[in-house]
Amino acid sequence: MKPNLIVNGAAGRMGRRILSLALESGQFDIVGAVETPEHPELGKDAGLLAGAGELNLTIETAMPVSADVMIDFSLPDATDAVLHHCCENAIALVLGTTGLTKTQIASVKDAAAKIPLIQSTNMSVGMNILFSIVGKVAAMAGPDYDVEIVEAHHRFKKDAPSGSALTLAENIAAATDRAFPDCLVHGRHGADALRADLTIGMHAVRAGDITGEHSVILSTLGETITLSHSAHNRDNFVRGALRAALWLSSRPPGLYSMKDVLGL
Repeated sequence: MKPNLIVNGAAGRMGRRILSLALESGQFDIVGAVETPEHPELGKDAGLLAGAGELNLTIETAMPVSADVMIDFSLPDATDAVLHHCCENAIALVLGTTGLTKTQIASVKDAAAKIPLIQSTNMSVGMNILFSIVGKVAAMAGPDYDVEIVEAHHRFKKDAPSGSALTLAENIAAATDRAFPDCLVHGRHGADALRADLTIGMHAVRAGDITGEHSVILSTLGETITLSHSAHNRDNFVRGALRAALWLSSRPPGLYSMKDVLGL
């Protein structure tokens, strides 16, 4: 049987692509398309809004109580309600919302005792491969190699640095015995901005309609290693999230990661 899927944030840029590609895949029955009470697209057919043909399912504010899995790419303001609803109704959750508070991250861990849950700063397969190898490469390079992370996103992205950039830094720190997040230096300015040993430089660019660029620079006297990932469009995040939802829908409660989904 196909998993029953709820899409939260269904009228947003990511939500529309999730609806469209979920329908295209034929692997899900979409039972809910949810948005905030003030959203102008409420009441419209979710399939037509996503450019995928009529679905006979309207954009609503109420989350269905019966479903196998929810995908949420909305805003942190909605996360508490999403966690509560999924826990109350035994709905697995793929949570792609970034910019969560420390309290919300703790709530995610608590919720995973009741439901199967994946929370990831980036759902793309390629980015998760980079997450998997970046710490190993930094450890092999050793402390003589300075580490800098540069990320670029569109002008509308609210949080900085990106969740993916922070995950890269956290993985490097864990593999090289750096204290995270104390090792981070966010940009540099001033007359005395000399690089300190064992720090990780973090730089955020916000411009135009850049989908997502992440580069990890490991440089020493004489050479530079650069590991990078470029997102051509949002579909790579959506396909990863759908892959995660399909995998998660048959799992017992627990906090899983894209590494689990991909077998990394």
